Amino acid sequence: MSSIHEFEARSMVRMATEARSRAYVPYSNFRVGACLKANNGAYYMGANIENAAYSPTVCAERCAVLRAVYEGERGFDALAIIWDGENYAVPCGVCRQVLSEFCEPDMPVVCANRAGEFKILTLGELLPESFGARDMQ
Repeated sequence: MSSIHEFEARSMVRMATEARSRAYVPYSNFRVGACLKANNGAYYMGANIENAAYSPTVCAERCAVLRAVYEGERGFDALAIIWDGENYAVPCGVCRQVLSEFCEPDMPVVCANRAGEFKILTLGELLPESFGARDMQ
């Protein structure tokens, strides 16, 4: 299983907190920030971006993944998510599916609340029995 040191997790939560400040949330006023670490050590931040039609809304996690993939990244070591809620942030189902396209099931996902407290889960714990490229054959 991949692991993440507490120092790295805290650092990524800080970067996700900074990303959260860039959220565009005129409808929900509920900000989410994400920090995705690529295999090469580069970090990609994302924030949720809402739309009045809701369906085109992009979550912070997908924003970070799409930025990274656009830049040519295809493998990732860890993800940190922070939001405005009291509970720990977790990716929605759509984000979990997108993450499973590029991330291994043992990738650590640092789930933080608005106070910066966090717990670490793996992508596989968040999306067991995921549907992926292996299922397309």
